Amino acid sequence: MRVHFIGANSGNVTGSRYLIEVNGKKLLLDCGIYHGKRKETYEKNKNIPFDPKDIDYLILTHAHIDHSGNIPNLVHNGFRGKIFSTFATRDLCYHMLRDSAYIQEREIEYVNKKRAKNDQNPFEPLYTLEDAEQSLLFFMSINYDTPFEIAPGITMTFRDAGHILGSATLTLDIEEDGVKKTLAYTGDLGRKGLPILKDPVQIEKADFLITESTYGDRFHESIYNTEPELEKVVKDVCAKGGKLIIPAFSLERTQEVIYFLHVLWNSNKVPKIPIFVDSPLAGNVTEVFKQHPECFDNDTREEFINNAVNPFGFNDLKYTKSVEESKALNTFKGPCVIISAAGMCEHGRILHHLKNNVEDHKNTILVVGYMAKDTLGRKIVEKQEVIKIFGEPYRLKADVKVMDNFSGHADKADLLDFIDHIKDLKKIYLVHGELEQQEPFKEALNANGKEDVSIPEFGDVVEL
Repeated sequence: MRVHFIGANSGNVTGSRYLIEVNGKKLLLDCGIYHGKRKETYEKNKNIPFDPKDIDYLILTHAHIDHSGNIPNLVHNGFRGKIFSTFATRDLCYHMLRDSAYIQEREIEYVNKKRAKNDQNPFEPLYTLEDAEQSLLFFMSINYDTPFEIAPGITMTFRDAGHILGSATLTLDIEEDGVKKTLAYTGDLGRKGLPILKDPVQIEKADFLITESTYGDRFHESIYNTEPELEKVVKDVCAKGGKLIIPAFSLERTQEVIYFLHVLWNSNKVPKIPIFVDSPLAGNVTEVFKQHPECFDNDTREEFINNAVNPFGFNDLKYTKSVEESKALNTFKGPCVIISAAGMCEHGRILHHLKNNVEDHKNTILVVGYMAKDTLGRKIVEKQEVIKIFGEPYRLKADVKVMDNFSGHADKADLLDFIDHIKDLKKIYLVHGELEQQEPFKEALNANGKEDVSIPEFGDVVEL
């Protein structure tokens, strides 16, 4: 069995993709998009470092675009195998991939107008809406905790990762030349005690582990601090008469923020100001949430099913749909909350809200998710004095608040505990993390008795 590390390596936290060669088959684990510097990531995303026609199966751990977003490009270039995912991941990808294709087409259209003025050759989108819709035909859904033989000697099992709706960890039980071995892959591992979803399910046994390490050297604040901290942020914005701008991933983070705002509204802890969810994708994703209560934790399922309470909608909440409704928020007077995608501020409607609000000190930008290197979101977190939006400079005068309580990723303690409970582990590979997180995490694993830990570089190939 050979593993090719060809994504989310070398200090990258996006573009997850790992190629497994075993028993004459080629399996791809995830197929995500890179985020960061536009030209550099376009080239990385466009140029696939293998022949997609050679891939027999794609196993998708969850629907976040940095894990799923390059599937249409894979299909466009000849992939015709099966795509295995959970049922919720399949339903989410119907919206996520089509939305991603729409963004690709619109952004390239905008760029090509500029290039035409400069007599430059036009770019092509990474993929089209037709490619995205074609890719959906290859999905095959598997339940959690259900071993499934995808090929002779190769059995896969999904377990709930607790990261987002439908997210899964993966184990591959393999018999090769009479030898049995198990390769485990965390995908993105969630946290215990988060609202809405069930906790991660422990992987009990594996010989080899590929694990994310996004927060390998950080500890999250307790989820129990989220409500009072969010209450303070909302009250402060109301006192200033400003707008609270929340860049949020349409999938999971938006629903979690809405959940906590719902709690605050119901308990009368904050003023009843208007809340706008300005993301058509977030509205569609929320509908998928309603279709999969089997993924909810006991409290949410009790409210949703038995008490008929919708945790994703209340009287002061409005989902905008049209472009006109979105533009109207630019001239909205008085305090309000605007939740908008995309989460790392690289594209989508959030750019327009930032452009119109970052230079007003009355406003607050609340960061509730991970911001990768070189993204606009990271520059906002770093509170750079001048940031560029649509290529134009803007002074960052709005207040910036960061709450990592919302993070859906396991932190250092969560990861160490999860790995410590995996029996018979011989080798660990750290992926999906910046080096300043991975190197201390490797040391922590060594201190816990896990001696064989490596941080693969992009392009590394290992034989297990």
